[in-house]
Amino acid sequence: MLEPSTPVQYVKGIGPRIAEILATKGIATADDLLHYLPFRYEDRLNPRGIAELRAGEMATVIAEVRTSGLFRTRRMPIFQMTAGQGRARLKCIWFNAAYLKDKFQPGQMLALYGRVEESRGELQLVQPQFEFLGEAEGEAAEQKAAESLEIGRIVPIYESAGQGRLTSKWFRRTIRTALENLTPELPESIPAAVRQRLDLLPPREALWKVHWPEAGESFHHLQGSRTPAHIRLIFEELFFIELGLELKRREQKAQTGIEFELNDRVREAIKKILPFHPTGAQKRTLKEIAADMEKPYPMRRLLQGDVGSGKTLVAFEAAIIAIENGYQVALMAPTEILAQQHYFSARQILEPSGYRIVLLTGSLEQDRKREIRRHIAQGSAQLVIGTHALIEQKVEFEKLGLVIVDEQHRFGVLQRFKLMKKSGEVGDATSRRASLGRTGEGARPQMDNGTAEPDVLVMTATPIPRTLALTLYGDLDISVLDEMPPGRTPIVTRRVGDERADEVWQFVRKQVTAGHQAYVVYPVIGENEETELKAAMKMYGELSKKIFPNLNVAVLHGRMDPDLKEQVMRLFQQGKIQILVATTVIEVGVDVPNAAVMVIEHAERFGLAQLHQLRGRIGRGAAKSYCILMTSGKVSEEAERRLDAMVRTTDGFQIAELDLEMRGPGEFFGTRQAGMPSFQVANLIRDRDLLELARKEAAAVISGPNSEISQTEIDRALWQMRTRWQKTYGLVEVG
Repeated sequence: MLEPSTPVQYVKGIGPRIAEILATKGIATADDLLHYLPFRYEDRLNPRGIAELRAGEMATVIAEVRTSGLFRTRRMPIFQMTAGQGRARLKCIWFNAAYLKDKFQPGQMLALYGRVEESRGELQLVQPQFEFLGEAEGEAAEQKAAESLEIGRIVPIYESAGQGRLTSKWFRRTIRTALENLTPELPESIPAAVRQRLDLLPPREALWKVHWPEAGESFHHLQGSRTPAHIRLIFEELFFIELGLELKRREQKAQTGIEFELNDRVREAIKKILPFHPTGAQKRTLKEIAADMEKPYPMRRLLQGDVGSGKTLVAFEAAIIAIENGYQVALMAPTEILAQQHYFSARQILEPSGYRIVLLTGSLEQDRKREIRRHIAQGSAQLVIGTHALIEQKVEFEKLGLVIVDEQHRFGVLQRFKLMKKSGEVGDATSRRASLGRTGEGARPQMDNGTAEPDVLVMTATPIPRTLALTLYGDLDISVLDEMPPGRTPIVTRRVGDERADEVWQFVRKQVTAGHQAYVVYPVIGENEETELKAAMKMYGELSKKIFPNLNVAVLHGRMDPDLKEQVMRLFQQGKIQILVATTVIEVGVDVPNAAVMVIEHAERFGLAQLHQLRGRIGRGAAKSYCILMTSGKVSEEAERRLDAMVRTTDGFQIAELDLEMRGPGEFFGTRQAGMPSFQVANLIRDRDLLELARKEAAAVISGPNSEISQTEIDRALWQMRTRWQKTYGLVEVG
């Protein structure tokens, strides 16, 4: 019998070579294979007759190949195949499909699935999916066995693997064999009370029914992954992930932290740096952060806010709490340009109060780096701002109390963890001396924080729906800045084709003449023969010499020397540069309140979140701001949806919802970088309701034995989490 842990190569019909192909799909064991679920189903229980078809519907048709051929047109090769049922015929068309030339032979039986369309009064299937039902003549026995899985039932459809070598049909046969040989005693680790409350199927029954639905099962529920079998498997995966996250949260609260004191002196220091009256959201989030910092266990908090909501100011207020208590603060940013921006802002806001701030990035000269590292190790640098250079082994903090990580989804969770551990590296040192947290009267002497973990504040400008944030940042409490600072005016967003470029440049000239500044953004730096995209460097020359010869135009891109980048940024901030031609290097980090216009060329080539982040660079002052999305050539259907969303709303959460829906959470966050759990069956967008339910049930289990759940069941669930589900956790296993 097959055990779930059996290596997949020992499943009948696989072997070492095929096992290597399956490994690319994350399938290493029999359990992985059984959790490789169909991505859709076909209703071959009642396949449609050709005469019954209607335009606009999705249909499965079982028919025989009659004729086929490749036709070459000026634009592309078109492959056409005619299938038949008795005298009824159906034309099938595939575009750009020369690879199908020798695929079909007259007499072959096919299952075809696709949308029925009408052309010149005739029904046809365009780009249908197809599957051969019969094998070569003389293999009647095998054909009969195969057809029993292929027709007369609801048929599961799987993504193929190995460049099509392992077809959907292969997966059906192999998974069926694995299920037939699976041990009847599958472990059940979800506590009985939870199973009964949610009416969950046993695991073996769920696996059978999700791969081989019974007649009468709702086809709508199958396609939406909402059958009882799907719900069991999805809930199980989410439950064990939430169990791990809940355990992680409780372990963190058991760690020794730093009890920061929030007295009148600290409050006055915070008030002193405020450049304007804070918003209600800023007050609320600072209160949540301050309350965490006073607790005896380490703070782990996510500060989430749309572009321009004032996250940086709140982070600086938290930094003052730590510094006034005699501790150092580290702020890590994903790019040098963002680190430099934070450094400029910190100097402007904090230096007048006497706080000592340093910048540490990879591009600094070695001598300068050594000098800065010495200040950090001695504790004389109170706020240390930098990139991943902060987590290098050579960097030691005298006494690190607070870690601030900006745009955390761009870092791996392990990087965040390494920075947190910097305090542990120095906490055991015996030669640490008491020193002042800041110069001047009233400063509080430092206390050796021993092995206490520093507090961690993670900032993200990516609006993330709450349920997704609970998983991506599952070890963090969440604060949301959902209010913009006063004086901001809504950004007007318009979309135009590049044939109207003259009108756009005329509008930009008018705005600049009125005293405002503008960005012009391009997707690439230099021209490439393989692309027709306009390049920033070429257009900088055209804009500065031909279109705006009387205006101050500059260029900014990621390959420039850091000193030159800093100089350009500073001149733009000072208003000495009127138009800044740039790549997405300005997506984060450039804050110029006088910039009121942004033109994004080839806007159809940018992602939705990226467009929103870029737009967030304007609208930071009192002037009405305009974002102009210029497109060129034919725009894809997906790009149309992105552009429509940008024109329709400036609400980051609405945009994030659509972006997640279009791209999925893995691509949206960059799964590996983000530490996103690697899901087998769950989908964080589709299954948000089950995620909330799993979170609630996991918290109840971790709270300890009660009348419903015994210690034995808790131990069994935790053992299952640490063995079978550990590989899916990503951030859960950190630390």
